[in-house]
Amino acid sequence: MPGLSTETLRSILVVDDHAVVRRGLTEVIADEYCDVFIEEVDTGQGAVDAVRRREWDAVLLDINLPDKNGLDVLKEIKVVRPSLLVLILSQHGEEQYAARAYKAGAAGYLAKDSAAEELGVAIRKVLSGGRYVSRSFAERLAGHLSREAGAEPHETLSDREHLVLCRIASGKTVSQIADELALSVKTISTYRARLLDKLQLANNAELMRYAIDRRLVE
Repeated sequence: MPGLSTETLRSILVVDDHAVVRRGLTEVIADEYCDVFIEEVDTGQGAVDAVRRREWDAVLLDINLPDKNGLDVLKEIKVVRPSLLVLILSQHGEEQYAARAYKAGAAGYLAKDSAAEELGVAIRKVLSGGRYVSRSFAERLAGHLSREAGAEPHETLSDREHLVLCRIASGKTVSQIADELALSVKTISTYRARLLDKLQLANNAELMRYAIDRRLVE
């Protein structure tokens, strides 16, 4: 997709379930660009509906949404508008979600704790046709690519398996995870069994230790 200049930037969709965060992001964008239409939505489905309803120059999308995981929303958005620029915003550490977000088609990934300082740069980068990678993630990615060893076992997990692993590692029960992801307890138990098999672990305590040791949870 050809890059857009800042002069042709006309509309941005901001997706986050916290009103204070949305307001802060909107203020940063308004300070950076004049005469930009900004719409705010607070759910994943709201984001997908907004993308279906009109064309946007870019979307700022939170990972943690009340109804859907942000990566799933990103994939839905890409089905509706494959060339739409999506910049992921997350409170999670980059090593947990960034690589998966890029693989799913994100144009950039930005941690919320650095959004105020980096958002303007990130937006300009993706609008110019590039992909935004924060310095901290770029350094970790370079280190990862330089390793002689093969991929870590968790890097072979599906997005849903990875999500369930992180929920278990955070101390959530199977029932709590099922409620949060709107899935059955049986389905979550199946994911747990797959995790134990793929990671060659014996129980939840070992899953938690695995995730903590690799900084998959904070």
